[in-house]
Amino acid sequence: MQKEVIATTLLEEYGVRAGFRVSRPLCVERVRGEGGAVEVGERDGNPFLATIGLRVRPRTPGTGTVFRLGIELGSLPPAFLKAIEETVGTVLGEGLRGWPVVDCEVTLVRSGYWPRQSHSHAVFDKSMSSTAGDFRLLTPLVLMTALRAAGTVVEEPVHHFRLEVPAEAYGAVLPLLGRLGAVPGAPRAAGGTYTVEGEIPAAHVHELGRLLPGPSRGEGVLETEFAAHRPVRGPVPERSRTDADPLRREEYLLRVVRGVPVDGRR
Repeated sequence: MQKEVIATTLLEEYGVRAGFRVSRPLCVERVRGEGGAVEVGERDGNPFLATIGLRVRPRTPGTGTVFRLGIELGSLPPAFLKAIEETVGTVLGEGLRGWPVVDCEVTLVRSGYWPRQSHSHAVFDKSMSSTAGDFRLLTPLVLMTALRAAGTVVEEPVHHFRLEVPAEAYGAVLPLLGRLGAVPGAPRAAGGTYTVEGEIPAAHVHELGRLLPGPSRGEGVLETEFAAHRPVRGPVPERSRTDADPLRREEYLLRVVRGVPVDGRR
């Protein structure tokens, strides 16, 4: 209903016709192990004048993502180092399955560049010298290869729920919780009422609220709040990428180096 109101407002007040996809919870990807990758400039299909080696490993949940240096300070110009660090942050927004990668450590373990050069008595020639762009375009290939080696697990948001129902209705409510993937704890009985707490995937919270009045005879009271992310049970959801896909190397290079359209995009 809210989407319909927004669509109508945009069309009537601004002349903008909007379409909305089906809502779904925002999952995350968590690094499973340690992985690394290296790309050496102008070797083995690397067209960039840049060498980058990255190592990826998980961190404790809730501690965030960090970028560290495993190379000697001063061995890489600050502009190139900044380009790598900023690109790492962007790339981690879409992991192997397209979800944000959380709580991981990315370490720069190898680097190399071509100093500023030019032909005799000529101005700076970027075809002979490294630029920040070389590092920005190469970093996604290295980082995603390292992520693939480390592996990721997709986790979905789950909510903690507290549910009160008449004691005689609990037997009818329990199967509903099971169908929606909820994991209830042991019920507590008090004054003709059963209270049960547990976890339920965020994707099914709305459906639980919608279906609860039937088996609870309209007397169920439901409270929910976000609890944590847990590994997805069942089919792993994926999200479409919004930019050039470094997991598809040939297409990625065609797009970022030659500007060849891929899937209708440049």
